[in-house]
Amino acid sequence: MAAACALTAALVLVPLSRHSGHPDATAGAARAAAAGPAVPAAVGAVDAAGAETCEDPEASLRPATADGPAIARIKAAGKLVAGIDQNSYRWGYRNPVTGRLEGFDIDLVRAIAKDILGDPDAVIYRAIPTNQRIPALQEGRVDVVVRTMTINCRRLADVAFSTAYFETGPQVLVPRTATDITGYDSSLKGHRICSASGSTAEAALKAQSFGADISLTVPNQLDCLVRLQLGEVDGMVTDNALAAGLAAQDPSVRLVGRPLAKEFYGVAMNKGASDLVRRVNKVLEDYRRGGDGSPWMTAYRNWLEADLPGIDAPPAPKYRD
Repeated sequence: MAAACALTAALVLVPLSRHSGHPDATAGAARAAAAGPAVPAAVGAVDAAGAETCEDPEASLRPATADGPAIARIKAAGKLVAGIDQNSYRWGYRNPVTGRLEGFDIDLVRAIAKDILGDPDAVIYRAIPTNQRIPALQEGRVDVVVRTMTINCRRLADVAFSTAYFETGPQVLVPRTATDITGYDSSLKGHRICSASGSTAEAALKAQSFGADISLTVPNQLDCLVRLQLGEVDGMVTDNALAAGLAAQDPSVRLVGRPLAKEFYGVAMNKGASDLVRRVNKVLEDYRRGGDGSPWMTAYRNWLEADLPGIDAPPAPKYRD
């Protein structure tokens, strides 16, 4: 077991700590200072999920390669500190045989590290619960969060996002034998439905529960699957891209109905780190380039196509300046 879990020095998984005495507290403060002050996002009316709306949340800064304070600090440290998930099959998970972190999001982290530092293994990975993604960036404990994080207006008030790298949407996952829940609709009434704390699924359920019992929230989506397996809940709501991975882990569950809405994953960063946002968008431009032979399509075929078929291209980038 010890041998299977051993990783190289360049591949380090560090649990996230909020304790002020943590050895990374000083480094985190330096990251936050180098990134710059947070800038409030443009806001407007309140949408159905209770978040303030903005013009076009998927529009990000145009790509650039110039070094600024955030990039300079990463280069000085010699490592990219990435907030990731290690429990989402196909996206970010630990291979039980090799002990290495793998998945679609991990491949993207490696591409970012290679572009900035010249080494795809120059990464310190930090496992982050869903509701700690934003605090980890604001407190400077990570440089980027690549963790199936949906871009939306509420989050844009707190963090910056890259252009979209994957399209998804909330959907209902139930036991394969269940017949009384047909989707995100009135069939949820009276049923116990699980979601991850801080997720867009939780926000959607709070806005429209259809009479479901939504009192159970957990740190990560995988925890909902465990509750479902134990019979403690009747269903769960999460992004269909994540749910497809959960269904691949456990053939006794299945997706029902249609996605509630169209959503997009982005790489999240500190709001003041505009140079890093532009650099990540440059990485994504290269990642998408090449059509069917692009790194994006290669990662999709390797990790997701078997469980989430029918995707022939990444989402097109949108820019705002």
